[in-house]
Amino acid sequence: MGIYLNPDNMDFQMALNSEIYVDKSELIKQTNAQIYTEQRFICVSRPRRFGKSMTANMLAAYYSRGCDSKEMFSKYKISADPCFEKHLNKYNVIHINMLDFVSKGNSITESFDYLSKRLIHEIKKENGDVDCFDWNDLMSVLAEVFNEKRVPFIFIIDEWDCVFREYKNDTEGQIQYLDFLRRILKDQSYVALAYMTGILPIKKYGKHSALNMFTEIAMTNTREYAEFTGFTEAEVQELCKKYDMPFEETKRWYDGYDLKGVSIYNPRSVVMSMTGHDFDSYWTSTETYEALKVYIQMNFDGLREKVVDMIAGEKVSVNTGKFQNDMSTFNSADDVLTLLIHLGYLTEVLY
Repeated sequence: MGIYLNPDNMDFQMALNSEIYVDKSELIKQTNAQIYTEQRFICVSRPRRFGKSMTANMLAAYYSRGCDSKEMFSKYKISADPCFEKHLNKYNVIHINMLDFVSKGNSITESFDYLSKRLIHEIKKENGDVDCFDWNDLMSVLAEVFNEKRVPFIFIIDEWDCVFREYKNDTEGQIQYLDFLRRILKDQSYVALAYMTGILPIKKYGKHSALNMFTEIAMTNTREYAEFTGFTEAEVQELCKKYDMPFEETKRWYDGYDLKGVSIYNPRSVVMSMTGHDFDSYWTSTETYEALKVYIQMNFDGLREKVVDMIAGEKVSVNTGKFQNDMSTFNSADDVLTLLIHLGYLTEVLY
């Protein structure tokens, strides 16, 4: 077991130990279906405090060879599925939170050189018997360890987009980061699955995605993952019964999204409301409105007027297709409003 290679299951166990845990384990059925297929690259983007890290921890606990997780999952929905034991604890899992590395150096390049060295260190500790040609090249090490041991790698990358949020204007560094991800993931036979989470979808340059092998699951299109984006209405109704809280008032406060016909509630807000037995703006308390004000003040083609219209209860049409998936390239009101959808300040209703 390592810190980043084949971690144990303690991070996910803490979620299970919590007073409220809503069973989202059937997501594993979806990811299992993508293993070693052309669709094995999945990027899930959604706002803060929507359970992205908890999901990443669950997948790491399920797939990692560093765990014995059968008992942990035994009382949850996925354990009844025929695919459960086929993939349970069978893979070399590399589980990374990119926030751990963006400050490791004086540049983005230095940060991810450090990440490569850290991963190589753990891989070598566990596979020192493999005669790798170059123990300093991460891609070469991954390929040779897989070729020798025949155990595929699963990459679980949390906060994948932090580079674009922390270094908004460092275009060269962003490109180098995307090249790093492309180099170790794309067209590599050692990759059984790659699952990334973040707030922003994958960065575009012009009309094209820099990591075009990924299926993108975003708030603007949740595809078959809608029920795993947050708490569903049925799940919230059950919690309201358990905690003797009025469902209609809970719905009025926290029913934020209609995704593919599924009503989705913010998990943090619902948990805080149930355990505290009151109602408050828990989600908005996690970040200042100052960042929001910066974008509204740009006022591309009547942006402020559109915001005023929405505050008054009106709907505004948004073309989300032009957004370049970063926090600095804005050419229209649509770009800014699309960012606010991804950040969680606005909801989108598809027609």
